[in-house]
Amino acid sequence: MIPNPIIKVLSTLSCHEVRHLLMGGQACVFYGAAEFSRDCDIVIVADDDNLQRLRWALEELQAECIAVPPFKSEYLERGHAVHFRCHNADAMGMRLDVMTRMRGCNEFASLWERRMTLQDEDGMTYELLGIEDLVTAKKTQRDKDWPMVRRLVDAHYEEFRDSPNEDQIRFWLKESRTPEVLIRLAYEYPVLFREVLAKRKLLGEALSGSQSAVQQELTKEELQERKADEAYWRPLKLELEQLRLNRKKNGNH
Repeated sequence: MIPNPIIKVLSTLSCHEVRHLLMGGQACVFYGAAEFSRDCDIVIVADDDNLQRLRWALEELQAECIAVPPFKSEYLERGHAVHFRCHNADAMGMRLDVMTRMRGCNEFASLWERRMTLQDEDGMTYELLGIEDLVTAKKTQRDKDWPMVRRLVDAHYEEFRDSPNEDQIRFWLKESRTPEVLIRLAYEYPVLFREVLAKRKLLGEALSGSQSAVQQELTKEELQERKADEAYWRPLKLELEQLRLNRKKNGNH
């Protein structure tokens, strides 16, 4: 069951017709890769109309911006997340993080086309970041995200493995972080395996049947992604540090 504060946040966004997609831990809960998440993370299209609708939703949620950067489109467009804390009685204490751009992910229009739409037993509709985009967004420098990436792909594999289509098989070959799954796919789908091998060289180790060899390559791949994410965030973090300094100088703590 989805906790009521989260329902309140998401239903308020929907009632104000904020064009958004749920991502982060809450999306992982919907995909069966997590049991609980305290925060609500969304990606939005940052045009003027949608930002105004978001402001109305935030007003209803009695949400305050709790950190730098301030809630301005220029920061969202550069890749920052804007953080809010809700004080509405039905969403008390809920944190809402808003983004527009994420490393490795396409523009919002493409994300919207690949979204997953779910409906609960009460008729509430949820728009989620598509699983491929969610996996991409989770490839960060944070330790907690990599087990989540593995669980996301494993859960998807277990759900569809008995009768997959070609796109699902390609997704598993491109994103699985479980050696035994990659080895199995290499032998079950050799044509698609060779197709994806051109883009993901570590798959070559799957042909050896050695789980340890595949795991070594997966570890190297993860390290490369972590370094890429660190490089992506370095200038953004410097900007945040400057914003914090400026706020202290101006007496705003």
